[in-house]
Amino acid sequence: MTEPRALALWNKLNKNVVGRLAFSAGVWAKAPYFVTVVPVVRSAEPGRVVMSAPKWPGVHNHIGTFHAIAACNLAEAAMGVLMEVTVPSTHQWIPKGMSVEYLRKAPSGLTATAQIEVPDFSGITDGLDVVVPVSLTDKNGNEVVRADITTWVRPRS
Repeated sequence: MTEPRALALWNKLNKNVVGRLAFSAGVWAKAPYFVTVVPVVRSAEPGRVVMSAPKWPGVHNHIGTFHAIAACNLAEAAMGVLMEVTVPSTHQWIPKGMSVEYLRKAPSGLTATAQIEVPDFSGITDGLDVVVPVSLTDKNGNEVVRADITTWVRPRS
């Protein structure tokens, strides 16, 4: 299987904060809507990605905490980076659905961890649903949002 381009780029840039910010800016350029939560990639490897987003007025809800849909945006960003660094370049993926549980108020910035067991992509001929669980925690480590994002992976045509 061919290494994903995003993984090669991450491995080149992740050595320092400037490189991690440059990689994150690339994520924002590829999917501009993610900029609304200012997600920064903290770590990325096949099967696991950690991203964070600060609490700033642009993500506040009416009670001053991290808005539920802004949290969904961060979850989807983490899932997207995970798929980009995990799925080989011989395959493509697209999100199909998202199930979310809002567990408690999010009074701070959030950290999203997306993690899967990496499937054998070489065995995929027609397509495969891959469910990506994403856990979002506040600055104290409390889980505030849990999302399961279903993606469809298939060989490139």
